[in-house]
Amino acid sequence: MDIRSGGRGRSNSYISRNDDVLGRTDSNQTDNIISDQNDASYIGSSAAEAPSSPTITKWDSVHSLNNVKTPARSFYHRSFHGSLDPAQYSSQGVREQTAELASLAISDVETNLSAASAPHLNDSIPPGLDIFRPDTKRRRSSHGADDRLSRPTASDLQTSARFEASSMSSTRQLSTSNLTAILRSSPPNTLDNRPETSTSADVYNPRDADSSGHVDEAEEENQPDEGTALIRKRTLSKGYNYGTTSGDIESQPVYIYHRRKNFLQDAYSRTKKFFYVTTHPKSWDRLAIWEEGVVRPVSLLPAVFLGLLLNILDALSYGMILFPLGEAIFSDLGSDGISIYYISTIISQLIFSSGASVFKGGIGSEMIEVVPFFHKMAFMVLNRVGEDNPRAVLATTILSFSLSSILTGVVFFLMGVFKLGSLIGFFPRHILIGCIGGVGWFLVATGVEVSARLPGSLEYNLVTLRHLFQLDTLFLWTIPLALAIILLIVRRFIKSNFLVGGYFILVAVLFYLVKLIARIDMHTLRAGGWVFEPPAASNPWWHFYTLYDFSVVNWSALIETIPAMFALTFFGILHVPINVPALGISTGEDNVSVDRELIAHGITNTVSGLAGSIQNYLVYTNSLLFINSGGDSRLAGIMLAAATTGIMVVGPVIIGYIPILVVGALIFMLGIELMEEALVDTWGKLHRLEYLTVVIIVVTMGVWDFVIGIFVGIILACVNFVVQTSRKSAIRATYSGEFTASTVRRPPIQQKFLKEAGRQTLIIKLSGFLFFGTIVKVEATARGLIDEEAFMRQPIRFLVLDFSRVNGLDFSAAEALTRINRILGKRNVQMLISGLDVEGEVGKSLQNVGLFADESLVQIFEDLNSALEYCENEYLKVFYSRKEALKEQQQSSRASLEVPSSGNLPSVLDPYSHSPRRNYLQQAALSTLREDETATNIAQKWTTFRQPLPLLLQTFQGLTTHQSEDFWYPACAYFRRETYPKDTVLYYEGDEPKMFYLLESGMLRAEYELPQGRYSELIVAGRPCGELPFFGGTPRTATVKVDQDCVAWCLDQERWADLRAEKPEIAQELLMVTLKLTAERMDSITSHVLAIAG
Repeated sequence: MDIRSGGRGRSNSYISRNDDVLGRTDSNQTDNIISDQNDASYIGSSAAEAPSSPTITKWDSVHSLNNVKTPARSFYHRSFHGSLDPAQYSSQGVREQTAELASLAISDVETNLSAASAPHLNDSIPPGLDIFRPDTKRRRSSHGADDRLSRPTASDLQTSARFEASSMSSTRQLSTSNLTAILRSSPPNTLDNRPETSTSADVYNPRDADSSGHVDEAEEENQPDEGTALIRKRTLSKGYNYGTTSGDIESQPVYIYHRRKNFLQDAYSRTKKFFYVTTHPKSWDRLAIWEEGVVRPVSLLPAVFLGLLLNILDALSYGMILFPLGEAIFSDLGSDGISIYYISTIISQLIFSSGASVFKGGIGSEMIEVVPFFHKMAFMVLNRVGEDNPRAVLATTILSFSLSSILTGVVFFLMGVFKLGSLIGFFPRHILIGCIGGVGWFLVATGVEVSARLPGSLEYNLVTLRHLFQLDTLFLWTIPLALAIILLIVRRFIKSNFLVGGYFILVAVLFYLVKLIARIDMHTLRAGGWVFEPPAASNPWWHFYTLYDFSVVNWSALIETIPAMFALTFFGILHVPINVPALGISTGEDNVSVDRELIAHGITNTVSGLAGSIQNYLVYTNSLLFINSGGDSRLAGIMLAAATTGIMVVGPVIIGYIPILVVGALIFMLGIELMEEALVDTWGKLHRLEYLTVVIIVVTMGVWDFVIGIFVGIILACVNFVVQTSRKSAIRATYSGEFTASTVRRPPIQQKFLKEAGRQTLIIKLSGFLFFGTIVKVEATARGLIDEEAFMRQPIRFLVLDFSRVNGLDFSAAEALTRINRILGKRNVQMLISGLDVEGEVGKSLQNVGLFADESLVQIFEDLNSALEYCENEYLKVFYSRKEALKEQQQSSRASLEVPSSGNLPSVLDPYSHSPRRNYLQQAALSTLREDETATNIAQKWTTFRQPLPLLLQTFQGLTTHQSEDFWYPACAYFRRETYPKDTVLYYEGDEPKMFYLLESGMLRAEYELPQGRYSELIVAGRPCGELPFFGGTPRTATVKVDQDCVAWCLDQERWADLRAEKPEIAQELLMVTLKLTAERMDSITSHVLAIAG
C-alpha cells in the first residue's frame, strides 16, 4: 500500500512492518530480548521503506555484535575492515517522518512528502543592524501569501538610492558612527521642505548640495565678475555636520597606525638633525638653549640621583654575587661582576631611552633571576675543567654568560617580530611564582654565604650549621639579617622613594662612626670579614674583558652549559610580558605593545652579550620609582646612563671600603621580599594544590637545582591541571524528554502522548574540552543509567549527548564514547549525538575511532532540536501502531461479541509486556487513547463533513468549550483553500499580517532572527499558523516558508472583519483559542530555549 494513501494506510504500513519483524524473531530467545528487539524495530525502520522489502534494522544486529570480541584498546586495530565512510547527519528523513506522523492525527488528509529542507534566508544586512535599515524592501511570495506588489515602487527605489548613498558615505567616513551616518543621509522631513526664508547669497544650505557634497553645477559654471564675492562658497568633501558641534561627538575614530621607522633609520635621522643644528649657529635659540640645556637637565637631577642610587644598590647586591665568590677561583671577581652589571645596565638604559621602548623613563637593569643560573653554569664549567686550569675555567664561564645573553636576545627579538608575546599568558602563573620564591631562597642563602664569608657554597649539613653559630661568625650574618628585617618593617609604615637608599647610607655612616669611635683599622675589619677586600690596584673597570681568551676555552664544557642557558632564557622571557603591561597600568601608558618591548629587549640583550655582558630587562619597581620621581623623559634616562658610566669608571676603587653588612642586608631584603611574595602573599589566594606546587618548586630550587625546579614545576602544573579540571564535570546539564521537547507544533493528542513517552529520553549536555580526566564521569553516568535497579526504575530508550558546547576532545575521550555506546547497546539504548559538526575537529576525531560506523548505531544530528524530533517520531510510530492494533482487536471483539476490558489486552501486544520500556509505552498509549476515546469517535463522525469543518474541529479540540459542529460550521464560509508549493514564502518578519492559516497538509517552517541567534520551529498538518500577529494586529515576528507542499485554509483581514461583524460569538471564541495557543507555544519555546542555553 502506498504510504501516501492516507492516515489509515500509513498506520497499516507500520503494523505490517512490525508484524514482519515479529515473524522473524527467534522463539528460543527470552521474552525480554524479544520485546527489546521488537521495541527497536520502529527505531531502525525508515518512513519511506516499502512494506515488501525485508526489514533488517540496525538494532537487529546488536546481539550478533555482542558475540564478536571487539578490541578493548583502539579502533586502529580494526583498520583491516576498510576505510571509513564519511559521517552523515541522521536528520535527512526526519522531516518526512514528522509530516507523515502529523497527518495521522487528521482524518482523510492527503500528504505530499518532500525530502529537501528549506534553505536559510540570507540578508545583505546583518540582523543586529536592523535598527539602521532605512526601509527594507520586503520580498513577496508569488503565490498569494500576502497580497503585495512584486514590482518596486518609486518610493522603494528612492529609499534604496538613499540607503546606497548612505552606505557610500559611511564608507568614505570611517570615523562616523552608524547613527550619525543615518542622520546625515536621512531624507528631508516635512519641516525641511518649507520654502527658504533667507535671501542671503552667502548662506550655505546643505540641501542644495548633491550626495557627493558639491554645490550645484549650474552655480559652478557662473563666470566671476565684479559682483562675485571675494570669499566664495566652500565645497564640502565630507558629510554634513548638524547642530553647533564642530565634529561628530558620537563617532568612534578609526586610527590608522603607520608602520614605524626602522630603529636605525630613526636614530640616523635624529643624529643628522642634531649635527645640523649644532653646525648652524643661526638656527640656535637662546631661550630654547637655556630651557632645554640648563633648566630641564637640572630639574631632572633629583630623579637621576634616585635612579643612580638604585643602580648602585643593585650593583652591590646583584653584580657583586654574579660569580660564586665562595670558590677560590672566583673569589676576586666581585668588582668584575659589578662592572659587568654596569655595562649591561648602561646598554639597556641607552637603548630604552633612545626610543626602543614606549616607556620614556624606563630603567633597564640586570635580571636578579639569572644569578642562580650563572652559579650553576660556573660550577658546571669548574667541575668539567678542574681547578688546576683557572684560565680555562674563567674564560669558559664568562663566555657562557655572554652567549646566554645573546641567546636570550635572539629569542626576545623573534618573539616580538612574530608577535608571540601573548603566548606567555598561557604559562601558569603559579609556576612563575614558585620560581620567584626559589630565587628568594637562593638570595637568602647567598646572603648567608657573603655575610658569613663561607669558604664555599651554603651546604645543608651539621658542619655548616656549627660554623654559622660560632661566635666569630654569628654576628657577621645575623646583623645584616636583622637590618633587612628592620627595613622591611619600616617600609610598611613609611612610604618614600628615598627610604631604601637613605637607610643603607645611614647604616654605612653608622658603621664608620663606630669604627672611628672604636679606632679599628681597615686591615682588622677586612680580616674579620666586615669589609670587602680591595681589588688589585691594576684592575680597572674593564678588567673582566681580559678574562676572554678563546684560545683556552673548553668547548665541551661550554656545550654542557647550553641546557642551563635555555632554562635561563625560558625563565627570562616570562618577565617581560608580565612586567610591561603592569608598568603600563601603573604609569598610565595606553600605547603599550608587548611585541614592541620584546623587540627592544632582544636588541638590548643581544648588544649586551656582544659587549661581553649579561642579560637585562625593564625593571618594574625601579622604573616606577624613577618615573614617579620626575624621570618620565628620555633625557632623564640618558642622563642616568651617563651618571652610571661615571660610577662604573671609579667603582672598583670603592669596593674595598664597602661594609659587607650593607651588601648582606640588601641581599637578605631582596630574598625575603621574593619569598614573601611567593609563600606569604599567595596564602589563601591560590588553590591548595597550586600552593603546594609553589612550595615544592621553592624547596626543589633551593635544595637541589634551579633547572630541576623548573621541570618539576611544569610537571606538577600539568598534574594540577588534570586534577582540578577532572573535578569539574563535563556534564553541563541533564534533562528528561518529559520536560524538553522539540519545537515542532504537533496535534494535542501527540503532545499528550509524547509528554509521557518523553521520560524514556535523557539529554546530557556536555561542555568544555573532553579528555581522559573529565570523560570518566560521563562514562560512570552512562553505566549508572543501565544499572539493573536504575533501569527497572526508570528505563530509557534514547540517550542524547549534546556536543554544542564541546570545543575539543582527546583520543581517550573518543575511545570512552565508543565504550559508552557498547555499554548502552547491552540494554538496546540508542545513543544520539547532537550539535556536532561532522567536518570539524571533534567530528573527525569521533569518526576516526569508529563511533560513526554502521554497526555502531549512533545517530548524528546538527542540533538538539533535530535529535528530539527524531526521538518523538520514533515514539509516535509506536503510538500509531498500538492504535491500529487496538482498533483491529476491537473490530474482532465486536465480530465475536466479546467486550474488551482493561484486563483483556489485545493479544498482539502480549509479547511487549515483558519489556519495561515497551510496557511503559503501551500503558502510555492506551491511557492516551482511552482519554481521547470520545474525541476519536467524534473525529470519525467529522470525516463525513467537508473541509474546513473537520480541520477546524480537530485543530481547536481541547482549546474551546464549543466542540459542536453546529457552532463552527458558519465560520467555514469565511475561509478559502490555498495550495502552496515547496519553498514558497508565506510572509517575512516585520510584514503586516494579512492571513491566518490552518494547515491541512504539508509542513511549514517558521524562522526567527534574533540578536542572540537564529531559532526555527516546524508547523505540521492540523496546526494553525500566524494567529497571534493576525488577531493582535502586530507585525510578523518570523519568516514562514513552505517546507513541504501544503494545503492551507486561510482567513484574510477582510473576511475577518466580516466574521466579527456577522458572527461575533465565533470571532470571540477564535480570540480565546488564540490566547490558549500562544500560552501553549510559550511554554514549549521556554522549555526548549532553557534546555539549549543550559
